[in-house]
Amino acid sequence: MALRVEDGLVEPSASGGAAPPVAAASTPQSDTATVVPTWLRFLLATGSGVALAVAFPPLGWAWITPLAVGALTLACKGLRLRPAALVGLGFGVGFFAVLLQWIRVIGLDGWVALSLIEAVFVAALGAGIALVTRLRGWPVWVAALWVAVELARGSIPLGGFPWGRLAFALDSTPMAAYASLGGVAFVSFVVALAGNLLAWAVLARSSRVLTRAGAGLAVVALALGGLLAPLPTSGQGTATVAVVQGNVPARGMEFLGRARTVTRNHLAATEELMRDVAAGKVPKPEFVVWPENSTDIDPFADPTTGAIVEQAVAAAGVPVLVGAILNGPGDDYRRTTGVVWDPDTGPGETYVKQHPVPFGEYIPFRQLLLPYIDRLQMVGRDTFAGSDPGLMTIAGYDIAEVICFEIAYDGIVGEVARADSQLLVVQTNNSTYLGTGQPQQQFAITRLRSIEYGKATLVASPSGISGVISPDGTVVAKSREATRQTYVERVPLRTSPTLAARLGPAPERLAAIVGLGAVVVAVARSRRTRRVETAAGGAGSEGDAEGGR
Repeated sequence: MALRVEDGLVEPSASGGAAPPVAAASTPQSDTATVVPTWLRFLLATGSGVALAVAFPPLGWAWITPLAVGALTLACKGLRLRPAALVGLGFGVGFFAVLLQWIRVIGLDGWVALSLIEAVFVAALGAGIALVTRLRGWPVWVAALWVAVELARGSIPLGGFPWGRLAFALDSTPMAAYASLGGVAFVSFVVALAGNLLAWAVLARSSRVLTRAGAGLAVVALALGGLLAPLPTSGQGTATVAVVQGNVPARGMEFLGRARTVTRNHLAATEELMRDVAAGKVPKPEFVVWPENSTDIDPFADPTTGAIVEQAVAAAGVPVLVGAILNGPGDDYRRTTGVVWDPDTGPGETYVKQHPVPFGEYIPFRQLLLPYIDRLQMVGRDTFAGSDPGLMTIAGYDIAEVICFEIAYDGIVGEVARADSQLLVVQTNNSTYLGTGQPQQQFAITRLRSIEYGKATLVASPSGISGVISPDGTVVAKSREATRQTYVERVPLRTSPTLAARLGPAPERLAAIVGLGAVVVAVARSRRTRRVETAAGGAGSEGDAEGGR
């Protein structure tokens, strides 16, 4: 089998003899195409996926992100679709197996299954990279494909799982500021573009020093350009707020083994806070935020739990946003909620979590799976999904609330953050994953959201990580895991929207369309090239036959 060169790539020719080079359709690449075995590309990609996972918290070596992205492109470029998909799968398995290792707390099978499902999306990305790198300007098209794949991962199956978006590794870098301009998707696009410009520079002709230098300068400009992005929000006034982390009696799957103890811990922490207020150690808050699952027993159905909450609210003397598990609708469901509990008027506005976690808060295909996976019995009743956004008023302030993993979902966060809310509040519960790195990953996502929408964010968790984040992403307060801690902070109120808030999902959708459009163009050109080669081969055979006669 002979080889043909196209755009600096080496591909098998359909004919037995050597095929003439096809005119380059891309930026000039190295004159000598090197044949790299697929198995070696697979190993390179898998190692690069592992490296990308290291860029995320808890290690947080964010500078690796563009290098890993560029390495995937180098591994896929020049391959046919199936080998490229295999290489992409290796990258995805290496990445998600390390990034999502905290799923092992629930079970090895869940960790393996989720890692493989997410890796399939990267396999599709690998095939797409192999196609669009045949076009001119391919660093842009590859970056757009990254956004398209992240959009797909965050949507399907079962509502998607957006964990591991490139942007979520960059909360501590200047690139994070791009979130205020075009959202989280724009940050992913920029870092993917930087990585692919590096790959382009590697493949550029060795004589083109200026070309490589220009690509390097462009990467530096992309990496540092966020420093020029201003904080584009404004508002009036501040609010003095308290975040309570009461701690839990255990960790792992048994963290709520004594549910009333968790609620009592938050009562004790609140009473201690108010003693500090009385002593003048901290200012009096205007409202208090308790975390998700601070009452894992319905306080309206259980008199003991209800009395504990009432005692805490009375001690605070100000409204408390209580994270409560409520019964219903019916006997087969429960609701994960945030309830505004006023010391004078009692419980009021309630937000019901809209995106329960599959296999964590509800069991898809319950009747089919329960007989085979006994561990799923621990989930108990399915969590009912709410339909209304988390827009609430507490102590006269308009807050935008999301619960736990919802912070990773663009649609849920965007719906409330783009409204006339003044603060973003995240009630969460990471107690199952203490010591695994998952709380740090979620806190990094939350920082990106603060920057994206230019709002101060309050994070409350039973055992870590809780904290307060300013509108520019600066961490004002951050708790340790498995400790009792409270914070009282004066936070700015923000009402004007960022550019990202105004644009909404448009940048992400546009990038996805551009990436998929590049795939369509690449497929069309490949087919046209094959038709031309086939026609040229047929004409040559006919001429040979005539000459023979």
